[in-house]
Amino acid sequence: MDAVPQLIEGREQDLGDGFRVRRLLPVQQVRHVGPFVFFDHMGPADFAAGTGMDVRPHPHIGLATVTWLFEGSIRHRDSLGSLADIRPGEINWMTAGRGIVHSERTPPALRESGQRLHGIQTWVALPQADAETAPEFHHHGTDELPRIERPGAGLVLAIGTAYGKRSPVKVFAPMFLVEAQLQAGAVLDWPPEHAERGLFVVEGAVRWGDLEVPKGRMAVQAGGETASLHATAASRVVLFGGAPLDGERHLWWNFVASSRERIEQAKADWAAQRFGSVPGEEGEFIPLPG
Repeated sequence: MDAVPQLIEGREQDLGDGFRVRRLLPVQQVRHVGPFVFFDHMGPADFAAGTGMDVRPHPHIGLATVTWLFEGSIRHRDSLGSLADIRPGEINWMTAGRGIVHSERTPPALRESGQRLHGIQTWVALPQADAETAPEFHHHGTDELPRIERPGAGLVLAIGTAYGKRSPVKVFAPMFLVEAQLQAGAVLDWPPEHAERGLFVVEGAVRWGDLEVPKGRMAVQAGGETASLHATAASRVVLFGGAPLDGERHLWWNFVASSRERIEQAKADWAAQRFGSVPGEEGEFIPLPG
């Protein structure tokens, strides 16, 4: 990453049934921001009555997954036996560690009625010392997450530390994830304790130094002093980042690891169905890509 903010366009993918995501990390110019190695903006997508999201059981290693919604709901189930519906303003943090399997689906009531789904999904690479930790899942409701007020801005601290507050979500390295609602003309400084930082504009538009960041785009910066954010319109943004990673990571399918050998082991384990299964969804799984 550069010492001045740079724009990330990302690339859009159609997952079927009109459900589109924009992959913003990793991309050619930036592989990670702090420990964040993957960042998808999903939707907004309208699911008609009788339809919904169905991501069958699939594995992860070496990372934590983070889901943050603006609209709609997703039901999480995993091989630990966890079951939780996530809604806007709540957070699901799943530590994969040495291996976990999970599914993501539309809750039954919303599948019946239809829903609008909009949010982000990110992966956080675990520090090398914690990459093989035992898997865990934690859900936190809206009343657990710190609220922060700044002139013309209302913020929610989802993960980590920022603006003198700390989220209750268990993390493994210095990081932050903040949703900010900005009035037109608002000016917001960055939390100073984090060396790498990124911005995603969900709605509206902001200016970061000399860089204009429109809706649906990301901007990133590493190190040094940084300019404040100026909302050129009423905006909803996600701020994120943290300390630099302790070494590069390999990403293949749903696996994150510091060595290619660990990726190969995970591939072999999934092919042989050694990861376990999601209770109630035995026999359902996404095959290893060919």
